Amino acid sequence: MASLIGTGLLLSGCGLESGATPADDGPTTLGFVNGGSTEFHTCLQESIANTARSNFAKLVTVNSHQDAARELANIQDMIARHVDAIILQTVNTTALKSDIAKARSAHIPIFLTSVSADPSDILGAVVVDLKAVGKLDADWIEDDAAGREVQVAVIAGAPGAASDLLVGGFTKGLPVNAKVVANQPAMFVAAKAKTVAASMIKAHPDLDYAFVANEEMAFAARKAFDAAGGKKVRIVTVNGTDEALAALKDGRFAATVSNSAKDTGELAVTNAISLLRKEKVEKIATTPARLITRSNADTAPLYCPSDGS
Repeated sequence: MASLIGTGLLLSGCGLESGATPADDGPTTLGFVNGGSTEFHTCLQESIANTARSNFAKLVTVNSHQDAARELANIQDMIARHVDAIILQTVNTTALKSDIAKARSAHIPIFLTSVSADPSDILGAVVVDLKAVGKLDADWIEDDAAGREVQVAVIAGAPGAASDLLVGGFTKGLPVNAKVVANQPAMFVAAKAKTVAASMIKAHPDLDYAFVANEEMAFAARKAFDAAGGKKVRIVTVNGTDEALAALKDGRFAATVSNSAKDTGELAVTNAISLLRKEKVEKIATTPARLITRSNADTAPLYCPSDGS
């Protein structure tokens, strides 16, 4: 997930005041509004909490659980708490527009994770080039298929910014010999992904590949494919967790794209604090993304903070 500024996810609006510099007589107070409870969200929150603690910042956290209305209510709660800045893992871009407007009216800056907006409207962002992440998986399929006519299924996440960009990067990156025969959201829920995968393999028994929008869903899809005689389906996915690296090594997954939640969380806190203090730091930073297969799984970056980190 290259900067989404470059991929067109720009939200229009008037400039946002960047907020007052944190008071010299007390620690910075950050509010973190998380978007869900997948492993990514859990690891992101852990990384943000660890990094805030190591930077002597106070942290208040809430979770929107993939609900846009709840996200706006959480933004209002952070405003009422008078935090110095809000770090936001948004549910979708429609919600994000309202969030930014609400925070702007209260003169509290928003720092985004995973996606970005008009730089004049936000304090900063740590983005993942979601289109590029999807394309890395598509490129792997192109190499693996080696010109053969192949069938591909897509198990997307929840409709909205992250999943749509991931899937768009993937499908547009596929070669002409790879045909998408099924494309259905599973809401980033493993049980839903299992049901979706079962229906896909039943409808398309000759399926060759499946792109799954996160690894939790990919594990469920693997079980469904295998149970229905689809052991040959090669799964490509996203995140780079320890469990997925093991799955690469034993053949359950063919490829994943590492975009470390640990790195994203660390950058979000350190850059937000620096920008609040008017220090020179990159306003829109990028979390590195890397294709991981069995051959390089041992060198993949740490995805989630380890105990005591």
